[in-house]
Amino acid sequence: MAFDSKEHPHRRFNALTNEWILVSPHRAKRPWNGQVEKQASDEKPSYDPNCYLCPGNTRVNGDKNPDYEHNFVFTNDFAALMEDTPLDGGLNDDLFKEQPARGTAKVICFSKDHSKTIALMDEADIKGVINLWGSELTELSKKYVYTQLFENRGAIMGCSNPHPHGQIWACNFIPEEINKELNAQKAYYAKHQRPLLLDYVEKELEKKERIVYDSKYFVALVPFWAFWPFETMILPKFAVSAINCLNEEQKDDLAHVMKVLTTKYDNLFECSFPYSMGWHNAPADGQDHVEWQMHAHYYPPLLRSATVKKFVAGFELLAEKQRDLTAEQAAVRLRELSNTHYLHK
Repeated sequence: MAFDSKEHPHRRFNALTNEWILVSPHRAKRPWNGQVEKQASDEKPSYDPNCYLCPGNTRVNGDKNPDYEHNFVFTNDFAALMEDTPLDGGLNDDLFKEQPARGTAKVICFSKDHSKTIALMDEADIKGVINLWGSELTELSKKYVYTQLFENRGAIMGCSNPHPHGQIWACNFIPEEINKELNAQKAYYAKHQRPLLLDYVEKELEKKERIVYDSKYFVALVPFWAFWPFETMILPKFAVSAINCLNEEQKDDLAHVMKVLTTKYDNLFECSFPYSMGWHNAPADGQDHVEWQMHAHYYPPLLRSATVKKFVAGFELLAEKQRDLTAEQAAVRLRELSNTHYLHK
């Protein structure tokens, strides 16, 4: 019997984090009698008087939102990081290490319209979000070594408010996931004198097995090492280290790709598709990061339908990441979906 990656268990190496993942494609055929989530309604009003993110409404701390027309950013009323954390403290024992963490956290409202998502927004408004991400990254990088731009979409991903919004956390340290990617990209560049993710994109475009959508400057794909069932990345086809380095034409193209990808997500199970996504930009540590390519990760939890999600338990928690659906199978399903949102057909 010859090995077939479509049928037989195998491990795949994540070149971006230097980690392995177990792939078990035969398990996708198993029946499901586990937990089924309640499907959230896609119907929301354009304005909700009880929403603390809608224009003109008052937040929990008593501050009133401006009557913003497009997007709006403010310091999180319940920030996980504090700007005035004392830095003279911590532990330096081999078994008990501790260091103070200083930073800030912001909320970014993508649209004034409570009923919208990125998939339902106009590309011009999505570009407005990209512009705001860029300006916030530029400003926060003057003070902090790393800034994480991200969005949690859907209650299943822990999002506490359905208004279209994301978050921005800036910190005085390089987080663990970024450190893994930084080390891998540095090592690859030292060996090949080329950015890892730029070479990776070029090879993926040659293979065409995992491409979801290919545009002029960016490509959306299911990474070879994907863990989540319909995990994707948005990657540039050109050398660029951060989202605040894009020109106007590139930002237009990125807005288009983001809309197409999120539309395909919604069309997959005809629901407002949940995910956690975030941009990984080069750290602002004063070094020239020629090895770094900006990129976005999309981590959606849904597995079989709008109400069945992947659980991370057992072997995944205690031993090694594992998935059933192959990256190639996931890419085909996403690629073949319409670029027109199912609500607009």
